[in-house]
Amino acid sequence: MSTDDLLLERVLTQADPARTPRDAKPDAAAERTRDRILRNAAKPRPRRRRALGWASGIVMAAAATVVAVAVLVPQGAAVAGSPAPLDFSGGQSAAETLDTARTTLSAAPGPADPERVVRSATWGLDINGSTGATKVVPQLTTLRWEPDLSGRMVSVRGVPYDPTDASANIGAEISSSGEVIVDLPIEPGQFATPVPDVFGDSREDVSAALMAFGMPSDPTGSEVVAAATSVLDQWTLTNAQESHVLDVLADADGVEALGTTTDRLGRQVAGLRVITSDGAASDVVLLSLDTGRIVGVERTNLIANDLIAGGAIISYTMWDVDEDLVG
Repeated sequence: MSTDDLLLERVLTQADPARTPRDAKPDAAAERTRDRILRNAAKPRPRRRRALGWASGIVMAAAATVVAVAVLVPQGAAVAGSPAPLDFSGGQSAAETLDTARTTLSAAPGPADPERVVRSATWGLDINGSTGATKVVPQLTTLRWEPDLSGRMVSVRGVPYDPTDASANIGAEISSSGEVIVDLPIEPGQFATPVPDVFGDSREDVSAALMAFGMPSDPTGSEVVAAATSVLDQWTLTNAQESHVLDVLADADGVEALGTTTDRLGRQVAGLRVITSDGAASDVVLLSLDTGRIVGVERTNLIANDLIAGGAIISYTMWDVDEDLVG
């Protein structure tokens, strides 16, 4: 078993311990879920180099820990429920939205240097294997890593809520239960990243970092968003660096403005949408109206299949989460 596999097993074991014997043979549903996760993580994408390693795998694992119970659902059981889509209104064009964000970034406070600390919020499904009832379970994660590629990742379970409960989808959906479900030390040399060193604030520096995380030289909007998501999963950027990410996005094709809304942490944001190259999903980039920073990306499934309805929210990641909320 590889080092990445062992670390992934540690995360999943800590998050969901002793539900089944460690030596139990997986059933067909478990094998399909395992294969889908691995296939989606490792499958190369056209024109894009994917920076895969312990870091990207472990962030995926942290996001997946609450949905790990889906492996235990009987074969053929429906996996239903997802967060309600954000409701956008009004707003500017894509170019105007990006210009406004960059202007706000130039005046707002932000980190003096890029930081190897990321506080994020994701979600999974808590599924009752007997009834099929589902609840959305937010997850709050703090990742800290050092120049020697050591660090620590701590994930706190959020308070579950019923995705069909309209009142639960108003304002800030995410609150902390205080329950630590993952506390994973990272030994020196274990954290894999294509950008281990602090990088500068110029557009060239930021573009190089995005390309190291898989962005091609002539990217689509979707490819910019994918690379930026990978960067933000590992680094908290300066405002100048965030502005240059928006510069690169502004030069790419396929970016659509959605207007403004309130995100799942109760923050006022503007939204931009890009469609993945295969047309199967869309990503919505959330830009803070207060800071101009990229504070979230949400993915929506566009093509219905046996597991996921068209229009369902597949995933979200939100950054710049308040330290008091993460704990």
